[in-house]
Amino acid sequence: MDQRIINLYDSFTHGDISRRDFLDRLASLTGSTTAAVALLPLLKNDYAQAAIVAENDARLAVDRVSYDSPKGRINGYLARPKAKGKRPVVIIIQENRGLNPHIQDIARRLAVEGFLAFAPDLLSVSGGTPPDEDQARELHAKTDPKDITVAAVAAVPFMLSHAESNGNVGVVGFCFGGGVANRIAAERPDLKAVVVYYGLQIPGEQVPAIRAPLLLHYAELDQRVDHGVDNGAERPGGAAFAGAAHAEPVGRGEHLADLGGERGQHISARHGVIHE
Repeated sequence: MDQRIINLYDSFTHGDISRRDFLDRLASLTGSTTAAVALLPLLKNDYAQAAIVAENDARLAVDRVSYDSPKGRINGYLARPKAKGKRPVVIIIQENRGLNPHIQDIARRLAVEGFLAFAPDLLSVSGGTPPDEDQARELHAKTDPKDITVAAVAAVPFMLSHAESNGNVGVVGFCFGGGVANRIAAERPDLKAVVVYYGLQIPGEQVPAIRAPLLLHYAELDQRVDHGVDNGAERPGGAAFAGAAHAEPVGRGEHLADLGGERGQHISARHGVIHE
C-alpha cells in the first residue's frame, strides 16, 4: 500500500486530522471518493476477525473489576487461567481508543500464557470507553493525558495486592499506551519489566528513575514517534523494525503486537523476568 496512505491513516487515528479531512485527502490520493470509500475496509480494524482467544474460552476466568485512583474509580478487564494459584501480573495499557475488544483480546492471550492479565479502562476518568471506535478516539482526545497516566500508575499497587498476584508486575503498552508505560516505569521502580510498542519517550532526566528492564519497539518509518529516540531517553533493550511503519496492533499478520506469533516473541522474552 502507498506509504502516503499509511501515513495519512496514522495521522487520523492519532487525532492529528479530522475524519472529514482524512476522507478528503484519501480521495485525493486514490483519485476519487468512490476509491477512498472502497479502501476504508482495508484500513479499519476488524476486531472480531482479529481476535485470537475467544471471550468464552473455557480455560480462562474473566471478570470486570475496578480500583480506586486519585482520579476516581477506574474500571478494568481481568483475565487469568481458571486454575487457582499465585501468578505474575501483566498490566495492558491501551491505545487512544480505550478498552476496546482488541485490548481485551490481548489480556486473554496473556492469560492463556499463565499471567494474571489486567487491562484498565483508562477512559474511566471521562466516563468510560464508548462502544463506537470513533467516539472513543474523540473522547480520548478530550481527556487530559496526565489524568490517564495517574489512573494507570494506580493500577500497579492494585495488582500488586491482588489475591492471585505473586508480587511480580510488568506492564505492556501500545502506541499512546506505550508512552504511558514509559512514564509508569519512571514512577514505579518496583516493576519487573516494561514492554513498549511505538511509545513516545519520557524526558531524558527521568530515565535514571527507571529500574525495570525495558523492551522498546520502534518502526523505521514511524517519524511521529521515532524523533525522540535519540534524545537521551533511549535505554538498552530496544528493537527497531526496518522498513516498518507504525502499525496499529490488531491480531495476526504484520502487526508487531501479535503476542502469540513470531513477531510477538519479545513479550515471551520478558516472561522469565516477570516470573523471577
